Amino acid sequence: MPANAFTATAVSMLTNGDSPDRVRETLGLSENELAEAVQNAGQHTPDTGAGAGEGAAERDGIDALLGWAENHTSASIRTRAARVRTALTELAERRCADQAQREAEKRVARAKAELEAAQAQLRQVKAGGHTTATSSSPSTPAATGAHKRTSQELAAIRTWARAHGYQVAGRGNPPKTVLDAYDAAHHTTLAEAS
Repeated sequence: MPANAFTATAVSMLTNGDSPDRVRETLGLSENELAEAVQNAGQHTPDTGAGAGEGAAERDGIDALLGWAENHTSASIRTRAARVRTALTELAERRCADQAQREAEKRVARAKAELEAAQAQLRQVKAGGHTTATSSSPSTPAATGAHKRTSQELAAIRTWARAHGYQVAGRGNPPKTVLDAYDAAHHTTLAEAS
């Protein structure tokens, strides 16, 4: 197998931590073909340690240029090649660190969203709601808000709510969750009585 972009891709995948099985599966190589690709790559393209992400053709060009520069007779060109190789290695490490940071930020965002949902659920439970979404039947006028409640009815609802563990203010309209629970309880009671 001649050294080419295909070979460079196999070597690049191995260099970046992919297992030989994954490389063979991705590129459709046999074990012998993979071993030959690695051997040919070692003969034709020096390992830069530059990391993943560059196109295979670009990496071949960079590797060839660095190989030429590292073997040049001029000390200044060899020094430049060493600096470039060091810079490429640092860039590859920075890219890996940035990618790890982005993944961690995604995990944190997911965890924050889950925490906010759990906190909202806790607030609802503390306010006397239920842990599941309440589905009030629109068949009762109170559930649809079709009639305005009297001050005596609101006082009765607040009394009922306190007796059933809900936290309500001494005046004004109780929260919708309390009104829904009251309506559901009294609708059920009325249905059982008839």
